[in-house]
Amino acid sequence: MTTYWCRQAWLGAATDVADGVVLDVEDGRFAAVSTGLPPPKGAVLLDGLVVPGYANCHSHVFHRALRGRAQRGGGSFWTWREQMYALAERLNPDTFQRLAAGTYVEMVGAGMTAVGEFHYLHHQPGGRPYDDPNVMAHAAIAAAREAGLRITLLDTCYLEAGFGRQVEGVQLRFSDGDASRWAARVDRLAAEYSGAADVVVGAALHSVRAVPADQIETVVTWAGERGVPLHVHVSEQPVENAECLAATGLTPTALLAEHGVVGPGATVVHATHLGDDDITTLGREQTYTCFCPTTERDLADGVGPSRALAAAGARLTLGTDSHAVIDMSEEMRAIEMGERLVTLRRGSWQAMELLTAATATGQASLGYPAAGTLSAGSRADLVCLRTDSARTAGSGSSAETAVFAATSADVSDVVAGGRRIVAEGRHAVLPQAAGELDAVVHALMAHR
Repeated sequence: MTTYWCRQAWLGAATDVADGVVLDVEDGRFAAVSTGLPPPKGAVLLDGLVVPGYANCHSHVFHRALRGRAQRGGGSFWTWREQMYALAERLNPDTFQRLAAGTYVEMVGAGMTAVGEFHYLHHQPGGRPYDDPNVMAHAAIAAAREAGLRITLLDTCYLEAGFGRQVEGVQLRFSDGDASRWAARVDRLAAEYSGAADVVVGAALHSVRAVPADQIETVVTWAGERGVPLHVHVSEQPVENAECLAATGLTPTALLAEHGVVGPGATVVHATHLGDDDITTLGREQTYTCFCPTTERDLADGVGPSRALAAAGARLTLGTDSHAVIDMSEEMRAIEMGERLVTLRRGSWQAMELLTAATATGQASLGYPAAGTLSAGSRADLVCLRTDSARTAGSGSSAETAVFAATSADVSDVVAGGRRIVAEGRHAVLPQAAGELDAVVHALMAHR
């Protein structure tokens, strides 16, 4: 057993933080939680504000190579996509794993203890499967394990370039040909990680653009029979809505609902351009809605109706998506700041709601329901934030400090599954991973 003493910790209550919190950890879970106590003998002292481990619910890990590069010039989501495609064409299992390892270490250093990897880079250039057809997924999982990060590998079905259009170019790397072949490949992947405590193999539909309507239910059935998460990009761009309406007479949300996608086990990602009926549908079915505001603003996607979705019954989660920024405090506060810009009103979201989205709700959406809280029986994940930095000094120790004052630079300690991975600001493999990330990105971009 390991014991942690937290000077102050947010226990998920609406009454702010508790003082002198003792967390006993055994077999990777919190065995007991006590408050109002001095430091026990032999305890690890966490002299800051402790919150549960964050869940990064939407990641395309290889996009990290575009940080600081895709921001040059103007354009739109669609011009950015061409840059992303050019990068995807050049990756192989080795460079993908090296890039992922550095990115995942950055996530852990930012307080993230679980990631949902929306993975669609499956095959060799030209679309031919590798000898091991899941070698790219194995690379992502190995990289997450190296970093100390729990991973939900959301293996993504991607079959079309658009409504009625065949995949071409780099998209051939994404496609299994049809949903049945996708399911057969992912069956093999899931079997290899059956029983793993740190890996969930889930499913994803890339989008209504990329999976024909008559193929959707195969993916839904696969996820439902195994009780694993199902994620899908929805209405990130107005163009997607217009094309879906033209091809099917339905909005993307309505099409997905017709084929059984939306519901309490499903996550729709972005959900930026929704109509009132879409919001009602997602809320009624208690669907998770994963917003990625730092990416959505970077790509000029727009500001989604987060508060309206929550009021309807949908459950908010957060992701860093393209990794233009990896900072959960920034994602949390961006939700509220976006609402302020749209509504001209402050306080649509309270700090404790946003912390819950980043922790307990996010962890549950990735298939880890017993995680994201500092409570007995929960997975022993925690983040300690400095409250004496240039950013947090004087702001107090509260949920508001974690959301509206802190940044990832204020993370001093991270415990994931009972392991103290970051200690006093030091990650055991961070310097090596950062150097490796720098080297692999420069090598990839040199071959443009």
